[in-house]
Parts: sequence; C-alpha cells; structure tokens
Amino acid sequence: MEQLNSVALRGIIGSVRVQDIQDRKVANFTVATNFAFKGRDGEAIIETTWHNVTAWSGGKTADLANLQKGQCVEVQGRLRNQRYTSSDGTERSSVDILAREVKVIDDRLTMESGL
Repeated sequence: MEQLNSVALRGIIGSVRVQDIQDRKVANFTVATNFAFKGRDGEAIIETTWHNVTAWSGGKTADLANLQKGQCVEVQGRLRNQRYTSSDGTERSSVDILAREVKVIDDRLTMESGL
C-alpha cells in the first residue's frame, strides 16, 4: 500500500519569524485560508483557518528573508504532528506543515481570485 502525507495551501501570510540556524535560514509563519459556504438560512459564511508552517531555505522555497505579512503564498509540504509537555505540565499537541515548496503569488492574482 502506498503511503501519502501531502498538503497544499494557498493563502495569506499572518505572522513571520525568520531565524538563522548554522548556515541555513528557517521561517516559521502562519497562513490563513478561507472556506466559503452558505448556512442553513442561505447567508454566506466564511470560515478562516490558520495554519502553522515551517520552511527551511534551499530547494524550492522562496527567499525566506523576504516573506512578509499580507503576502499571498502557495505552500506544498507534509503534516507533522507533535506532542509536548508545556512549562505548566500540561500535555499539548500541535499540527504543523513542513514546507518543501513556498511560492509567493503575485498580488494581482490574489485580487482576481478573491483571496
């Protein structure tokens, strides 16, 4: 049986933190995606979901130092589930996207597609 762990997102960057680790850069940023649907009463509802993304420099990633809040990006990668114990002793879990490709999308395309 073939196994698959693949994610593709297109959305708007929220916060960005870029760090230098040895001779590479790593960017931790959030991406907001919207899902539009009609409720029971026929009224339009837009559901926004925030995703945590980690991207390392090199390969097919955009210049990480130039990522900015408000840019439209396309991210492809895989899901990573983590469990950890917080400083207060509480068990927590998180889901991150480990990006293998990050592309900044032209703002004009963003306006046309309604993102």
